[in-house]
Amino acid sequence: MPVQRLNHAVLYVRDVERSVAFYEEALGFRVVMGMRGAAFLQASGSSNDHDLGLFELGSQAGPSGAGRSTVGLYHLAWEVDTLAELERIAVKLGEMNALVGASDHSTTKALYAKDPDGLEFEVSWLVPADLLTEDVLNGRSGIKPLDLAREKERYGAQTRGGLGVSIPV
Repeated sequence: MPVQRLNHAVLYVRDVERSVAFYEEALGFRVVMGMRGAAFLQASGSSNDHDLGLFELGSQAGPSGAGRSTVGLYHLAWEVDTLAELERIAVKLGEMNALVGASDHSTTKALYAKDPDGLEFEVSWLVPADLLTEDVLNGRSGIKPLDLAREKERYGAQTRGGLGVSIPV
């Protein structure tokens, strides 16, 4: 049986309470279980036991060197259903000074942000399979700045993303 999907991610953080507050506000996660120095969060649309585990190291923990001085995880990516939701999250991340980039990968529309510990994550919307034209597929050879207004006009703000791609039909 092949791997089906990522069930959850676990991060080491300096301050669990600060990180919980961030992920609750930024992405709508909710705590499903917690204990001293640890919390387990679930995304609002998820049926997983938990989607994100957080383990506290304390304020003395140094920054992650992944990608700069050590090997390690670059980022996690969470998928949203609609471009309207991607736009709502872009606004929220901007208000929180967490948004660090937004890219159009042609088949994927992506936001990039950093949490309070500087750990990067992505929030993305995937063009559904029935809208994957030859032009869209060929566009994967380059990355452009994301223009959410243009993409909402092109695909519709409420079009369900990922159908036939990450979501079976």
